[in-house]
Amino acid sequence: MDRTFELTERTGASQDGSFRQQAHLLLSGIFILGGAQAFMEPGGRVNKVAGAGLPQPKLSVELNGAAMVIGGTLLGTGVAPKLAATILLGALVPTALVGHAFWREEAAATRAGQQTQFLKNLGLIGGLLLVLAEK
Repeated sequence: MDRTFELTERTGASQDGSFRQQAHLLLSGIFILGGAQAFMEPGGRVNKVAGAGLPQPKLSVELNGAAMVIGGTLLGTGVAPKLAATILLGALVPTALVGHAFWREEAAATRAGQQTQFLKNLGLIGGLLLVLAEK
């Protein structure tokens, strides 16, 4: 039995892609909310970006947040999901590397928290790569 058919039958999702659309919607939420927060209140993120030596740190954080809101909205609404995933990957990779550089943290608790956030971002990157791999 085909695994896609088997999964479709067990979940009740129709083969018209509603299962995929639901997954996209679930994946999009963290980008919309987190991106809006970064855009409206860059806060301490600016210091991390400045510490990484990137130019115009406040603007960089705001643009990254805006990209996440736009990409998340496109993904969640099903409008150009592959473009959305590409936009989100472009925003998420620097967020993981600059914002959650756990290897730079000296305090064990801070390092553990940043490592969790870094690994969460790797999981999100995996989800976005799956969107790009869709037919």
